[in-house]
Amino acid sequence: MQHITVEGRYPVWVEEIAKADTPWRDVDEIAAALSACIHRQAGAAFIGVFDYYGFNLRVGASLPIDMQDAKTVLFCPGARLPSPAALALCPCAIGVADMGNRFVISFLDAPVVSPTETLALWVEDLRAADIAPGRMPGNAAH
Repeated sequence: MQHITVEGRYPVWVEEIAKADTPWRDVDEIAAALSACIHRQAGAAFIGVFDYYGFNLRVGASLPIDMQDAKTVLFCPGARLPSPAALALCPCAIGVADMGNRFVISFLDAPVVSPTETLALWVEDLRAADIAPGRMPGNAAH
């Protein structure tokens, strides 16, 4: 997993997973798997899945030429609110993009460390050879 800065200031974690290296077939399966992880996470709240790709097509926005689908999984990582300013950082989001031969999974650093570590484990589990669509991420042995 790579830690990068997007737009010159946003700390984002990015993982590229070759389609040949994962049992997940499409963005919807990955979004459903991540949603299941959120539902199982104590204190977290699933908000929804936003069809970012479809929205951009409807409004005529440009997209990367090799992008075939993109969805954002929205959630609240937990009940801890360190300050009123932290509200600007929530809800959290996990981006899932289909780039033809690979998936690109990305998420912004969470306001506190623990959710970021959990998200990294979920994304790592998406690549794991022993994970299959019937066995959701977050269940793998680490």
